[in-house]
Amino acid sequence: MKRSVFLFVFLLAGGWLFAQVNPATAVSTNPVNKRWVLVIHGGAGGPVKGTMKPEKEKQYTDSLNKALKIGAGVLSSGGSSLDAVEAVIRFMEDCPLFNAGKGAVLTEDGKAELDASIMDGKTGKAGAVGCVTTIKNPISAARTVMDKSEYVLLVGNGAETFAKTMGLQIVDPSYFITPERLEAWKEAKQKIPPGQPAPSSADKEKKGTVGCVALDTYGNLAAGTSTGGRMMKMSGRVGDSPIIGAGTYAENNSCAVSCTGHGEFFIRNSAGFSVSAQMLYAHKPLKEAADFVIFDILKAKGGEGGLIALDREGNIAMPFSSNAMFRGTVSAGAPAEVKIY
Repeated sequence: MKRSVFLFVFLLAGGWLFAQVNPATAVSTNPVNKRWVLVIHGGAGGPVKGTMKPEKEKQYTDSLNKALKIGAGVLSSGGSSLDAVEAVIRFMEDCPLFNAGKGAVLTEDGKAELDASIMDGKTGKAGAVGCVTTIKNPISAARTVMDKSEYVLLVGNGAETFAKTMGLQIVDPSYFITPERLEAWKEAKQKIPPGQPAPSSADKEKKGTVGCVALDTYGNLAAGTSTGGRMMKMSGRVGDSPIIGAGTYAENNSCAVSCTGHGEFFIRNSAGFSVSAQMLYAHKPLKEAADFVIFDILKAKGGEGGLIALDREGNIAMPFSSNAMFRGTVSAGAPAEVKIY
Protein backbone atom coordinates (compact mmCIF):
# COMPACT_ATOMS: atom_id res chain seq x y z
CA MET A 1 0.00 0.00 0.00
CA LYS A 2 2.77 2.44 0.99
CA ARG A 3 4.56 1.60 -2.23
CA SER A 4 1.45 2.46 -4.30
CA VAL A 5 0.99 5.77 -2.55
CA PHE A 6 4.66 6.63 -3.09
CA LEU A 7 4.39 5.78 -6.79
CA PHE A 8 1.25 7.93 -7.18
CA VAL A 9 2.91 10.93 -5.51
CA PHE A 10 6.04 10.47 -7.63
CA LEU A 11 4.05 10.42 -10.87
CA LEU A 12 1.98 13.44 -9.83
CA ALA A 13 5.11 15.43 -9.01
CA GLY A 14 6.73 14.38 -12.24
CA GLY A 15 3.73 15.55 -14.25
CA TRP A 16 3.79 18.91 -12.48
CA LEU A 17 7.51 19.31 -13.19
CA PHE A 18 7.00 18.40 -16.87
CA ALA A 19 4.33 21.08 -17.22
CA GLN A 20 6.67 23.68 -15.74
CA VAL A 21 9.55 22.96 -18.10
CA ASN A 22 7.21 22.53 -21.05
CA PRO A 23 4.82 25.49 -20.79
CA ALA A 24 3.63 25.00 -24.38
CA THR A 25 2.29 21.57 -23.42
CA ALA A 26 0.47 22.99 -20.42
CA VAL A 27 -1.06 25.86 -22.40
CA SER A 28 -2.25 23.60 -25.21
CA THR A 29 -4.61 21.76 -22.87
CA ASN A 30 -5.69 24.63 -20.65
CA PRO A 31 -7.33 27.85 -21.84
CA VAL A 32 -5.41 30.97 -20.86
CA ASN A 33 -8.71 32.71 -20.10
CA LYS A 34 -12.42 32.35 -20.69
CA ARG A 35 -12.59 35.20 -23.19
CA TRP A 36 -13.46 34.47 -26.81
CA VAL A 37 -14.70 36.69 -29.63
CA LEU A 38 -16.18 35.99 -33.06
CA VAL A 39 -16.80 38.45 -35.92
CA ILE A 40 -18.37 37.63 -39.29
CA HIS A 41 -19.26 39.35 -42.53
CA GLY A 42 -21.53 38.38 -45.41
CA GLY A 43 -20.10 40.83 -47.90
CA ALA A 44 -19.86 44.55 -48.54
CA GLY A 45 -22.10 46.20 -51.10
CA GLY A 46 -25.78 45.45 -51.44
CA PRO A 47 -28.76 47.79 -51.73
CA VAL A 48 -29.17 51.26 -50.28
CA LYS A 49 -30.79 51.32 -46.85
CA GLY A 50 -34.56 51.16 -47.11
CA THR A 51 -34.67 49.46 -50.51
CA MET A 52 -34.40 45.83 -49.41
CA LYS A 53 -37.69 44.06 -48.77
CA PRO A 54 -38.27 43.43 -45.02
CA GLU A 55 -38.69 39.67 -45.53
CA LYS A 56 -35.38 39.48 -47.43
CA GLU A 57 -33.62 41.52 -44.78
CA LYS A 58 -34.93 39.13 -42.13
CA GLN A 59 -33.58 36.16 -44.08
CA TYR A 60 -30.12 37.72 -44.00
CA THR A 61 -30.21 38.66 -40.33
CA ASP A 62 -31.52 35.22 -39.36
CA SER A 63 -28.72 33.54 -41.32
CA LEU A 64 -26.07 35.79 -39.82
CA ASN A 65 -27.37 34.97 -36.34
CA LYS A 66 -27.22 31.24 -37.13
CA ALA A 67 -23.62 31.65 -38.26
CA LEU A 68 -22.76 33.44 -35.02
CA LYS A 69 -24.43 30.70 -32.99
CA ILE A 70 -22.35 28.04 -34.73
CA GLY A 71 -19.10 29.87 -34.06
CA ALA A 72 -20.05 30.68 -30.48
CA GLY A 73 -20.76 27.00 -29.88
CA VAL A 74 -17.25 26.06 -30.99
CA LEU A 75 -15.45 28.77 -29.02
CA SER A 76 -17.49 28.56 -25.81
CA SER A 77 -16.76 24.84 -25.56
CA GLY A 78 -13.00 25.42 -25.80
CA GLY A 79 -12.65 24.89 -29.54
CA SER A 80 -9.92 26.59 -31.54
CA SER A 81 -10.29 29.81 -33.50
CA LEU A 82 -9.44 27.86 -36.68
CA ASP A 83 -12.25 25.38 -36.05
CA ALA A 84 -14.69 28.21 -35.40
CA VAL A 85 -13.71 30.06 -38.57
CA GLU A 86 -14.05 26.94 -40.71
CA ALA A 87 -17.40 25.93 -39.19
CA VAL A 88 -18.91 29.40 -39.63
CA ILE A 89 -17.77 29.78 -43.23
CA ARG A 90 -18.94 26.27 -44.13
CA PHE A 91 -22.42 27.28 -42.98
CA MET A 92 -22.30 30.48 -45.03
CA GLU A 93 -21.06 28.57 -48.08
CA ASP A 94 -24.06 26.27 -47.75
CA CYS A 95 -26.49 29.18 -47.40
CA PRO A 96 -27.68 30.36 -50.86
CA LEU A 97 -28.15 33.94 -49.66
CA PHE A 98 -24.43 34.65 -49.79
CA ASN A 99 -21.91 34.87 -52.61
CA ALA A 100 -19.88 31.84 -51.57
CA GLY A 101 -20.45 28.16 -52.26
CA LYS A 102 -24.08 27.47 -53.14
CA GLY A 103 -25.57 30.71 -54.45
CA ALA A 104 -22.30 32.16 -55.68
CA VAL A 105 -22.40 34.59 -58.61
CA LEU A 106 -21.52 33.30 -62.06
CA THR A 107 -18.69 33.98 -64.48
CA GLU A 108 -19.23 35.28 -68.00
CA ASP A 109 -19.43 31.61 -69.03
CA GLY A 110 -22.23 30.94 -66.55
CA LYS A 111 -20.15 28.93 -64.05
CA ALA A 112 -19.47 29.35 -60.36
CA GLU A 113 -15.70 29.63 -59.78
CA LEU A 114 -14.94 29.70 -56.07
CA ASP A 115 -12.04 30.99 -53.97
CA ALA A 116 -11.26 30.63 -50.25
CA SER A 117 -8.45 30.97 -47.74
CA ILE A 118 -7.73 30.49 -44.04
CA MET A 119 -4.85 31.56 -41.80
CA ASP A 120 -3.64 30.59 -38.34
CA GLY A 121 -2.45 33.57 -36.27
CA LYS A 122 -0.48 31.34 -33.90
CA THR A 123 1.75 29.57 -36.43
CA GLY A 124 1.50 31.86 -39.45
CA LYS A 125 0.45 28.90 -41.58
CA ALA A 126 -2.16 29.44 -44.27
CA GLY A 127 -4.02 27.59 -47.00
CA ALA A 128 -6.08 28.64 -50.00
CA VAL A 129 -7.84 27.42 -53.13
CA GLY A 130 -8.84 29.36 -56.24
CA CYS A 131 -11.02 28.86 -59.32
CA VAL A 132 -12.59 25.63 -58.04
CA THR A 133 -15.92 24.45 -59.42
CA THR A 134 -16.64 21.09 -57.74
CA ILE A 135 -15.53 21.39 -54.10
CA LYS A 136 -18.66 21.74 -51.95
CA ASN A 137 -16.90 23.71 -49.21
CA PRO A 138 -13.84 25.60 -50.47
CA ILE A 139 -12.97 26.81 -46.95
CA SER A 140 -12.42 23.19 -45.86
CA ALA A 141 -10.25 22.64 -48.92
CA ALA A 142 -8.21 25.70 -47.92
CA ARG A 143 -7.86 24.30 -44.38
CA THR A 144 -6.75 20.95 -45.80
CA VAL A 145 -4.14 22.62 -48.02
CA MET A 146 -2.79 24.31 -44.88
CA ASP A 147 -2.84 21.20 -42.68
CA LYS A 148 -2.06 18.41 -45.14
CA SER A 149 0.31 19.88 -47.72
CA GLU A 150 3.48 21.92 -47.98
CA TYR A 151 1.73 24.54 -50.12
CA VAL A 152 -0.34 27.66 -49.50
CA LEU A 153 -2.41 28.07 -52.68
CA LEU A 154 -3.79 25.46 -55.08
CA VAL A 155 -6.02 26.37 -58.02
CA GLY A 156 -8.33 24.81 -60.60
CA ASN A 157 -8.07 21.12 -61.44
CA GLY A 158 -5.08 20.62 -59.18
CA ALA A 159 -6.97 21.91 -56.16
CA GLU A 160 -9.99 19.76 -57.00
CA THR A 161 -7.89 16.62 -57.44
CA PHE A 162 -6.18 17.29 -54.12
CA ALA A 163 -9.53 17.81 -52.36
CA LYS A 164 -10.95 14.59 -53.79
CA THR A 165 -7.83 12.66 -52.79
CA MET A 166 -8.15 14.01 -49.26
CA GLY A 167 -11.75 12.85 -49.00
CA LEU A 168 -13.52 16.21 -49.21
CA GLN A 169 -17.03 16.34 -50.62
CA ILE A 170 -17.15 16.84 -54.39
CA VAL A 171 -20.32 17.98 -56.17
CA ASP A 172 -21.48 18.64 -59.72
CA PRO A 173 -20.86 22.28 -60.74
CA SER A 174 -24.62 22.76 -61.11
CA TYR A 175 -24.99 22.40 -57.33
CA PHE A 176 -23.78 25.96 -56.82
CA ILE A 177 -26.19 27.60 -59.28
CA THR A 178 -29.44 28.91 -57.78
CA PRO A 179 -32.41 30.21 -59.80
CA GLU A 180 -31.86 33.73 -58.45
CA ARG A 181 -28.21 33.83 -59.50
CA LEU A 182 -28.98 32.29 -62.90
CA GLU A 183 -31.63 34.93 -63.58
CA ALA A 184 -29.25 37.71 -62.57
CA TRP A 185 -26.59 36.25 -64.89
CA LYS A 186 -28.99 36.12 -67.83
CA GLU A 187 -30.04 39.72 -67.22
CA ALA A 188 -26.43 40.89 -67.06
CA LYS A 189 -25.49 38.86 -70.16
CA GLN A 190 -28.12 40.61 -72.26
CA LYS A 191 -26.66 44.03 -71.48
CA ILE A 192 -23.12 43.23 -72.63
CA PRO A 193 -22.20 43.67 -76.32
CA PRO A 194 -20.90 40.44 -77.94
CA GLY A 195 -17.17 40.03 -77.55
CA GLN A 196 -16.89 42.73 -74.88
CA PRO A 197 -15.70 42.05 -71.31
CA ALA A 198 -18.25 42.52 -68.55
CA PRO A 199 -17.81 45.74 -66.55
CA SER A 200 -17.90 45.67 -62.75
CA SER A 201 -21.29 47.40 -62.97
CA ALA A 202 -22.74 44.16 -64.34
CA ASP A 203 -23.02 43.03 -60.73
CA LYS A 204 -25.76 45.47 -59.81
CA GLU A 205 -26.29 44.07 -56.31
CA LYS A 206 -22.59 43.50 -55.64
CA LYS A 207 -23.19 40.69 -53.19
CA GLY A 208 -19.86 40.08 -51.57
CA THR A 209 -17.56 37.63 -49.99
CA VAL A 210 -18.15 35.91 -46.64
CA GLY A 211 -15.59 35.88 -43.88
CA CYS A 212 -14.89 35.23 -40.22
CA VAL A 213 -12.26 36.17 -37.66
CA ALA A 214 -12.00 34.63 -34.22
CA LEU A 215 -10.12 34.80 -30.93
CA ASP A 216 -10.23 31.60 -28.87
CA THR A 217 -9.76 30.94 -25.17
CA TYR A 218 -6.12 30.01 -25.79
CA GLY A 219 -5.41 33.54 -27.04
CA ASN A 220 -5.05 32.53 -30.68
CA LEU A 221 -6.43 34.43 -33.67
CA ALA A 222 -7.59 33.02 -37.01
CA ALA A 223 -9.18 34.41 -40.16
CA GLY A 224 -10.94 32.95 -43.17
CA THR A 225 -12.63 34.21 -46.33
CA SER A 226 -14.68 32.56 -49.10
CA THR A 227 -16.28 33.94 -52.26
CA GLY A 228 -17.72 33.41 -55.70
CA GLY A 229 -16.06 36.62 -56.85
CA ARG A 230 -17.71 39.15 -59.15
CA MET A 231 -20.77 38.57 -61.30
CA MET A 232 -19.80 38.09 -64.96
CA LYS A 233 -16.10 37.95 -64.15
CA MET A 234 -13.75 36.54 -66.78
CA SER A 235 -13.17 32.82 -66.31
CA GLY A 236 -9.94 32.34 -64.40
CA ARG A 237 -10.13 35.68 -62.59
CA VAL A 238 -8.99 35.48 -58.98
CA GLY A 239 -9.78 38.20 -56.45
CA ASP A 240 -8.33 38.98 -53.05
CA SER A 241 -10.17 36.29 -51.06
CA PRO A 242 -7.63 33.46 -51.58
CA ILE A 243 -4.63 35.78 -51.47
CA ILE A 244 -2.94 35.71 -48.07
CA GLY A 245 -2.15 39.27 -47.01
CA ALA A 246 -4.81 40.72 -49.30
CA GLY A 247 -8.21 39.24 -48.44
CA THR A 248 -7.17 37.21 -45.40
CA TYR A 249 -4.52 37.70 -42.74
CA ALA A 250 -3.95 36.61 -39.12
CA GLU A 251 -1.05 37.20 -36.76
CA ASN A 252 -1.31 36.74 -33.01
CA ASN A 253 0.79 39.80 -32.22
CA SER A 254 -1.49 42.13 -34.17
CA CYS A 255 -4.84 41.06 -35.61
CA ALA A 256 -6.98 38.79 -37.76
CA VAL A 257 -8.58 40.29 -40.87
CA SER A 258 -11.10 39.23 -43.53
CA CYS A 259 -11.82 41.61 -46.41
CA THR A 260 -14.69 42.09 -48.84
CA GLY A 261 -15.05 44.41 -51.80
CA HIS A 262 -13.41 45.22 -55.13
CA GLY A 263 -10.70 42.58 -54.95
CA GLU A 264 -8.21 44.09 -57.38
CA PHE A 265 -7.77 47.11 -55.11
CA PHE A 266 -7.38 44.91 -52.03
CA ILE A 267 -4.72 42.84 -53.79
CA ARG A 268 -2.71 45.81 -55.03
CA ASN A 269 -2.65 47.33 -51.56
CA SER A 270 -2.18 44.13 -49.51
CA ALA A 271 -5.19 45.21 -47.48
CA GLY A 272 -5.23 42.47 -44.84
CA PHE A 273 -1.53 42.67 -44.10
CA SER A 274 -1.67 46.48 -44.18
CA VAL A 275 -3.95 46.53 -41.14
CA SER A 276 -1.46 44.38 -39.24
CA ALA A 277 1.47 46.52 -40.45
CA GLN A 278 -0.23 49.72 -39.28
CA MET A 279 -0.52 48.16 -35.82
CA LEU A 280 2.95 46.64 -35.61
CA TYR A 281 5.03 49.36 -37.25
CA ALA A 282 2.98 52.55 -36.90
CA HIS A 283 1.69 51.46 -33.45
CA LYS A 284 -1.90 52.31 -34.28
CA PRO A 285 -4.81 50.72 -32.38
CA LEU A 286 -6.95 48.28 -34.33
CA LYS A 287 -9.80 50.61 -35.28
CA GLU A 288 -7.49 53.38 -36.44
CA ALA A 289 -5.44 50.91 -38.50
CA ALA A 290 -8.52 49.37 -40.12
CA ASP A 291 -10.11 52.74 -40.89
CA PHE A 292 -6.85 53.95 -42.43
CA VAL A 293 -6.74 51.00 -44.84
CA ILE A 294 -10.38 51.26 -45.93
CA PHE A 295 -10.72 55.03 -46.16
CA ASP A 296 -7.25 56.53 -46.55
CA ILE A 297 -5.74 53.87 -48.79
CA LEU A 298 -8.48 52.01 -50.66
CA LYS A 299 -11.30 54.54 -50.95
CA ALA A 300 -8.86 57.27 -51.94
CA LYS A 301 -7.83 55.09 -54.91
CA GLY A 302 -11.39 54.18 -55.91
CA GLY A 303 -11.58 50.83 -54.12
CA GLU A 304 -14.93 50.14 -52.48
CA GLY A 305 -15.50 47.57 -49.75
CA GLY A 306 -14.87 46.79 -46.13
CA LEU A 307 -13.25 44.44 -43.67
CA ILE A 308 -13.68 42.86 -40.27
CA ALA A 309 -10.75 42.77 -37.89
CA LEU A 310 -10.06 41.49 -34.39
CA ASP A 311 -7.01 41.93 -32.18
CA ARG A 312 -5.61 39.74 -29.39
CA GLU A 313 -7.28 41.91 -26.75
CA GLY A 314 -10.69 41.25 -28.28
CA ASN A 315 -11.11 44.69 -29.85
CA ILE A 316 -13.21 44.76 -33.02
CA ALA A 317 -13.20 46.92 -36.16
CA MET A 318 -15.70 46.71 -39.04
CA PRO A 319 -15.20 49.69 -41.40
CA PHE A 320 -16.79 49.80 -44.87
CA SER A 321 -17.15 52.36 -47.63
CA SER A 322 -20.04 50.71 -49.52
CA ASN A 323 -23.80 51.08 -49.08
CA ALA A 324 -23.87 48.22 -46.62
CA MET A 325 -21.87 45.38 -45.11
CA PHE A 326 -23.62 42.33 -43.70
CA ARG A 327 -21.87 41.71 -40.40
CA GLY A 328 -22.19 40.39 -36.86
CA THR A 329 -20.37 39.88 -33.58
CA VAL A 330 -20.65 37.71 -30.49
CA SER A 331 -18.33 37.09 -27.53
CA ALA A 332 -18.11 35.50 -24.12
CA GLY A 333 -19.13 38.83 -22.61
CA ALA A 334 -21.68 40.11 -25.11
CA PRO A 335 -24.71 38.67 -26.93
CA ALA A 336 -24.91 38.26 -30.68
CA GLU A 337 -25.43 41.47 -32.66
CA VAL A 338 -26.12 41.69 -36.39
CA LYS A 339 -26.05 44.76 -38.65
CA ILE A 340 -26.39 45.48 -42.36
CA TYR A 341 -26.13 49.26 -42.73
